[in-house]
Amino acid sequence: MTFKEFGLDESLLEGIAASGYENATPVQEQVIPLILKGKDIIASAQTGTGKTAAFLLPIINKLLASKQDDTVNALVIVPTRELAVQIAQNLEGLSYFTPISSIAVYGGGDGSNFSTEKQALSRGADVVICTPGRMISHLNMGYVKTQGLQYLILDEADRMLDMGFYDDIMKIISFLPPKRQNLLFSATMPTKIRDLARKILHEPEEINIAISKPPAKIVQGAFVVYEPQKIPLVKWLLKTTNLKSTLIFCSKKHNVKQLTAELRRSKFNVKEIHSDLEQSAREEVLLEFRSQRLPILVATDILSRGIDIDNIEMVINYDVPNDGEDYIHRIGRTARAETDGVAYTFISEKEQNKFRGIEELLGSPVNKTAVPEQFGPAPEYSPRTRSKSRHRRPGSGQSHGGGQRHGGSGDGQQHRSPQRSDGNQQRRDGQKGHGGHHHHQRKPKPSGEGSGAGNAEAAGI
Repeated sequence: MTFKEFGLDESLLEGIAASGYENATPVQEQVIPLILKGKDIIASAQTGTGKTAAFLLPIINKLLASKQDDTVNALVIVPTRELAVQIAQNLEGLSYFTPISSIAVYGGGDGSNFSTEKQALSRGADVVICTPGRMISHLNMGYVKTQGLQYLILDEADRMLDMGFYDDIMKIISFLPPKRQNLLFSATMPTKIRDLARKILHEPEEINIAISKPPAKIVQGAFVVYEPQKIPLVKWLLKTTNLKSTLIFCSKKHNVKQLTAELRRSKFNVKEIHSDLEQSAREEVLLEFRSQRLPILVATDILSRGIDIDNIEMVINYDVPNDGEDYIHRIGRTARAETDGVAYTFISEKEQNKFRGIEELLGSPVNKTAVPEQFGPAPEYSPRTRSKSRHRRPGSGQSHGGGQRHGGSGDGQQHRSPQRSDGNQQRRDGQKGHGGHHHHQRKPKPSGEGSGAGNAEAAGI
């Protein structure tokens, strides 16, 4: 289905065309007509399905006909500043040929950012994309004009609840007029999301797209290791694959810093992203990685959702994510363009039960790739009987029948191909763009990056 078939405004279609997009993704085909009809929506859609444009395009189109001055017309609430910036970039590209104004409102910047936000919120902006805490800071000061708000969108709603934002969301809603159109997007639909939906949505239409399954193009594998084997194995993987773009996730900031330092000592071109970095530094690193000037990025889960970076060839889970949804979002960073992606997870002895839970969510086991012989014996993968199994640590010089190994040594050794996941092929969400604090007066011209595929699923909105 082409975007022209939705009956969108010509100025909006011009922005879509300038970005090189033509065909809608499945979630866009289902959601856009319902939003245009004024329906409330509760949609389950994973990263890579095109959900960002699924709500941006109809909202922009409706605002072209109904926007009011001196008020915030549409409010998009998201869990992280990175996602706020990304959506703002998407909106700016799509609405380039329209008069629609927008601003991203998030913490972590300096005082000038807050002043810019205050000015826009007190004068009114067509679309505001915000993180909960920062928006409440403005609302509490009494100058935010929401009296004419028509649209409320909650994106990554499950993540916001996991991060403890329920009370903040409800407080923000208390400032809004009761008559409005509400859109709720979530990767998963646990009970707490349905409870939230019942409180804020009015007779919603429900859409479900690819719940809790990794995109089909991602090739998954896992190494069962002792904790001290992780850093040497990362180095080996990076050397043997020699890829242009690798993203490594760690659950703790300490691990991010330690791994980055070790890789630098081994002369790898690598940088890190975590919450200790200033926002400007994080955006600079992201821009380097997105443009492939930086081949290796080590990050916390702050990057696991909502960040669209093209052509990430490999994702490494340095440790097992806390739950299956985080696993899916982490590995969903790869295989988002025309090429396949590979995702490896390192499973230590104490993480085996956690990974078994992830496999149960996936519905099938992830292939356990043999640990190369030069790293010594590895533990068995036996999460249900782990306490009964005893293995010596690496360097003991003896194996007790632990992990699989294969012959040969050295960095040129080839590892066994892991399995391809099941499910429908998905693509990346959002457009490429650079970091920065976005305000309502700035509109970059659509670059058409990622275009040429001729559809939004391949090109990325």
